[in-house]
Amino acid sequence: MTKTLTLAALTAALAASSASAQDTLTISVYSFAQDAYKEALYDPFEEICGCELVIETGNSVERMAKIEANAADPVIDMAVISSHDALSLARKGLLAPLDTTRISSFDRLYPAAQDPIGDNMAVGYTFYASSIVYRSDLVEINSWGDLLGEELAGNVSLPNITGTQGPLTLMMLDKAAGGDASDFTATISAIGESADDIVTFYSRSSELAQLMNQEEVIAAPVGRFAWSRFKSSPLPFAWAEPAEGQAGGMNVMIMTKDNGNEELAYKLMDYWLSAEVQTRIAEALIDSPANMDVTVSEEVASNLTYGADLINSLNILPPAEIITNRDAWVDQWNSEVIR
Repeated sequence: MTKTLTLAALTAALAASSASAQDTLTISVYSFAQDAYKEALYDPFEEICGCELVIETGNSVERMAKIEANAADPVIDMAVISSHDALSLARKGLLAPLDTTRISSFDRLYPAAQDPIGDNMAVGYTFYASSIVYRSDLVEINSWGDLLGEELAGNVSLPNITGTQGPLTLMMLDKAAGGDASDFTATISAIGESADDIVTFYSRSSELAQLMNQEEVIAAPVGRFAWSRFKSSPLPFAWAEPAEGQAGGMNVMIMTKDNGNEELAYKLMDYWLSAEVQTRIAEALIDSPANMDVTVSEEVASNLTYGADLINSLNILPPAEIITNRDAWVDQWNSEVIR
């Protein structure tokens, strides 16, 4: 039976079961859109639960390192992270399996989001497409291969290999070159050969947005979740639809093992994944919904990775493949690209 719970009922349940105003939940999140998240998610949840959210931000490498370094006595209760980073933490025994019966909207999530890394170690909360943002008045992008072409030499930025967008960009550049996404050796070598023509290898979407708004970069791969940074710019940025298609991925929620704060973590997961909250987050153009019951206007949908048709069309690199090959990719990247 499909589980449904209105936001009003969820609010009442949270309020009734809150232990005290001193309850604190520490969560690790991406650094983007934190003011918007505060308004759409954090503040309303704190009011309902009578608790305090401690928000820690940083890039994926920093946040994973903190979880691993404090495995014996977790300082992070819950995190939102990429599916492949979640799988890496799970394989190290750092995560707790989720009791999905405690997530009332679980059955209304897209099937791919329900158990994205296996063994119920994570649950998806947002999908994202990745493509190329570019200055439509200066260049036309038709292929991922254009990123390494002469027209963009000296005006392009690529994501660092260790970031979420890094492996996705490798996959799409490999596809543009006729590869089968099974070996990125030649692709990394091609980036290395063009390294002098690349302005920077960015680590954060905020860093990239600054470079593009300062007109130092005119094209770069980026996740759809960061598109609002560019769409709101007075400069004419466009979202490419390359011949090879768009890359894609999923960000997931995880709970650290033996953190002692599982009850409150489940409450936040339940609230965050409800149709009402996912709708509010989507309408604020913060994240694309994983809950199938979310309905938004065409205008809002055009800014998101929204709907089954788009989600099913994405080129997604399996998390296990990223983990298996990441060390080799980084070694080659460090020797051939970062010189």
